[in-house]
Amino acid sequence: MSEKKLAGKVAVITGASKGLGKAIALSLAEAGAKVVLVSRNREQLEAVAAECRQLGGEAHVLVADVTHEEQVKRLPDNVSALVGPAQILINNAGINIRKPVTEFTLDEWRAVQDTNLTSVFLLCRAFVPQMKGRGYGRILNMTSIMSHIALPQRTAYCASKAGLLGFTKALALELAPEKITVNGISPGPFATEMNTPILQNPEANAQFISKIPAGRWGNVEEIGKLALYLCSEEAGFITGTDLLIDGGWTAQ
Repeated sequence: MSEKKLAGKVAVITGASKGLGKAIALSLAEAGAKVVLVSRNREQLEAVAAECRQLGGEAHVLVADVTHEEQVKRLPDNVSALVGPAQILINNAGINIRKPVTEFTLDEWRAVQDTNLTSVFLLCRAFVPQMKGRGYGRILNMTSIMSHIALPQRTAYCASKAGLLGFTKALALELAPEKITVNGISPGPFATEMNTPILQNPEANAQFISKIPAGRWGNVEEIGKLALYLCSEEAGFITGTDLLIDGGWTAQ
């Protein structure tokens, strides 16, 4: 997959300033895609864009809050003005709040749903019109193993990710006639900023690793390579599904 398999393709990646979004951006840029990086943090986005360019890719930065309807509505025109219409949309932005359900405020609950689920609806609604009619399109939604299983104190997160999996399947059927594939990637435990509370807690970290048959946390580069394959022409017959990349966690 080291060839320029995405040469000339325009890819929009949300939550691209760090973690899995950054890894996907680097992988797609190295494969020749023109990547447009979206998040709320310009400084971090510019750093990722610089790394993409070091790999020989073309990278641009757009600052936006993906939970804000009007900001999302402006993104397609902004992307088109920079590099042309988007053909690839990676919905990666997400948050997690871990606490008992009785301790959640309504604002906290809504923040998780808005970031993890409603933002994907807003982005797909905004970008799908310019993706249609081209005979190729890729939408990847970062679901989670929490779309399939659950853990205590993850009620908001599990609800958002289970909803995202349902959205992914329905949209795949809707867009299949346009040759736009829509798939989920469900990461298990990956060493990202979102999991810092666990990584920095030796007891919690040991408990997590004990549940992973592969015996380790995932490397973010592995997500990047999977996303690259799903965005390639070779993956045109894969749609409406969710690919688990979890070291065997959910096979137990």
